[in-house]
Amino acid sequence: MEFISLKEVTKEAKILLLKELGYNSDGIFVLDSNGAKHIDPHIEQPVKIENMMILPGSTIILDNNPISIAAYLEDYGDKF
Repeated sequence: MEFISLKEVTKEAKILLLKELGYNSDGIFVLDSNGAKHIDPHIEQPVKIENMMILPGSTIILDNNPISIAAYLEDYGDKF
């Protein structure tokens, strides 16, 4: 499995990825399938497209911050 940092991916490519996963974007925020801002479940804040993260083996969109990463690993483990 090859890991790719989303920091190196263009905004347009991120939006295409989001659409493939059933999400969307207004160009600033990740939007859910209903068009509402997607909320990171661990920090309860909207996820900006510039700071979105998808961990390997998952389709959960998180904000790239230490709290979300630690909480995700606690919930799901580190089986990448």
